[in-house]
Amino acid sequence: MDWGWQRAIFEAFPDALDLMLVYVESGLGLDLAIQRVATEIRLRCPALSDELELVCADVRAGSTRERALQRLSERIGLDEITGFSAMLTQADRFGTSIGDALRVQADALRTTRRLRAQEAAAKVPVKLMLPLVFCIFPAMFTVLLGPAAIRIWRVLVPALKSAS
Repeated sequence: MDWGWQRAIFEAFPDALDLMLVYVESGLGLDLAIQRVATEIRLRCPALSDELELVCADVRAGSTRERALQRLSERIGLDEITGFSAMLTQADRFGTSIGDALRVQADALRTTRRLRAQEAAAKVPVKLMLPLVFCIFPAMFTVLLGPAAIRIWRVLVPALKSAS
């Protein structure tokens, strides 16, 4: 799988869950909420929109929602999507509030997204060290110490020639 495609879906998924939560709490059924989220999220993440539309098409074709969500998690291959499909399946089976489950899932995914961003930000100084040491520091030392070295050279060379 292409990590760029999966990353775009991972980044947009908490926002899609928030939209889905709004639609479910406003009274829409889950299938219609997924369909509306697919159309609304198209500008932000076309890949996620296409995948959610495939889920809707799968359900309209006669597949169960559980099977359609399972196929979604198999197609995308992200643990977060697998957890989402399992959460919706369990909420549907046990009759718990889908809105509460979506709220908890969106919060957990948002936290995971923030932690990954912080981890990537923590790696930046290490990645910048090599170019900094070999490219920027030598140029900076040349600019800062170059005039002083020239001045010292001009003073010391005549002094050494007259001493000998």
